[in-house]
Amino acid sequence: MTVALTAVATTTRSVLLRDVDHRVDRLLAQETGEFANFVREGVDPRTGERFTDPDPLLNLHLERQYADPDEELLGLVDRGAHRTPAKKEQSREVRVGHPLAKDPAGLRAVFASPDATGTLDRPGGVVRWSKVEIGGAGTGAGRPEAAFVVAFHPEREQAKAESVFHMLLAISGVALLMTTGIALPVAGRILRPVRLVRTTAAQLTEQDLTQRIPVQGRDDIAALAETFNGMLDRLERAFAAQREFVDDAGHELRTPITIVRGHLELMGDDPREREETVRIVTEELDRMSRIVEDLLLLAKAERPDFVTPEPVQLAELTADVFVKARALGERDWELTEVAEAEAELDPQRITQAMVQLAQNAVQHTVPGQRIGIGSRVVRDRVVRERDGHERDGRERVELYVADAGPGVTDADAAVIFERFRRGTARRGSRGTGAGLGLAIVRAIAESHGGRAELSRTDDRGATFTLVLDLNRTEPK
Repeated sequence: MTVALTAVATTTRSVLLRDVDHRVDRLLAQETGEFANFVREGVDPRTGERFTDPDPLLNLHLERQYADPDEELLGLVDRGAHRTPAKKEQSREVRVGHPLAKDPAGLRAVFASPDATGTLDRPGGVVRWSKVEIGGAGTGAGRPEAAFVVAFHPEREQAKAESVFHMLLAISGVALLMTTGIALPVAGRILRPVRLVRTTAAQLTEQDLTQRIPVQGRDDIAALAETFNGMLDRLERAFAAQREFVDDAGHELRTPITIVRGHLELMGDDPREREETVRIVTEELDRMSRIVEDLLLLAKAERPDFVTPEPVQLAELTADVFVKARALGERDWELTEVAEAEAELDPQRITQAMVQLAQNAVQHTVPGQRIGIGSRVVRDRVVRERDGHERDGRERVELYVADAGPGVTDADAAVIFERFRRGTARRGSRGTGAGLGLAIVRAIAESHGGRAELSRTDDRGATFTLVLDLNRTEPK
């Protein structure tokens, strides 16, 4: 702003000084033009004839002219080389500090100059002058007999321009101080969220991710604060999930390790006891292996390449899942319905999730109980637009496994899809699983941009459903 204000003041000064020069040029041209016209057309009032002597010509013209305050009108008559020409002045008092009429050296320089106009630099000040020569056969070779001289002293006009320039500088300085005084608190207020972002980021630790930035307004700074708060929310959830995951994994892995160590420490020399110990240890190691594989699978679910969607016929996919599920146990398997549609999904991951649901149903039913597998296309209800028109809702795919077991309590339903969570009412005990199967099902559904749902079946059992958007072509 300092540079801009200085440039404005300097430019204004240049414009004003240029206007002074233009006014002086016009005044000099006007005065000399009037005298030249008088020389051509003027007559001596005493004789009625044209002027033949420069003295009466200059005297008469000077009597009829009125000089401006900074202007001098002079008549100079040659008196020979190296001598100051005789001068003829107006009878009125000259209102300049150092008139040219009282400067013999300046008069000689102007009279002897071959130019019709020029600038004379004197100790007493600069003089802009212009002259009209009369005759050419004077006492010196090539010197005029006389000359009419218009001298203008531009100091006063230039001083006005300088005064305006200094006034602009003063006003600019005051404006700069006022603007600085206003801009400092305003800039501080605008940048306060940025400083809060920096301070909050410096205070963040893995143990404390609760710091948030207060959001005010709807500008870009507020959007930055909202984005930063959203990032902190995601980080807090991620760290919380990581801590919970590590705690649960450590707890789940600690149990089989304790069992293995205890049986090995108590193992005796009896062959049957040793055989039983080996069997128990092998089962626990297998369970640990399944837990590790499930953990790795859940870790892969966070990667963008976890699913590879492709066009899949739902009827064919449902039939393949039904055939594979029938080998899981002796149940009353039923293919309830088949969707005749095509969807973008990863057939291997969806098959893995459906088989996991079927395995879960087998674990919580007894031989002969019914387990149904099916798929269907569901259209959302009609949506009414603001303009009154109606349009069809979005279509979604539902792949489900319904069993006739004991069902799921409301308390279990709220946490059953979380990691290391197992229902307690399905068979009256926690079972032998690690509680990762339904978490894997949910991860596969969410990777497709869908969700996993639990509902109650008509015969008091449980129905687990994968809900996928039929129109979705990209994984979540």
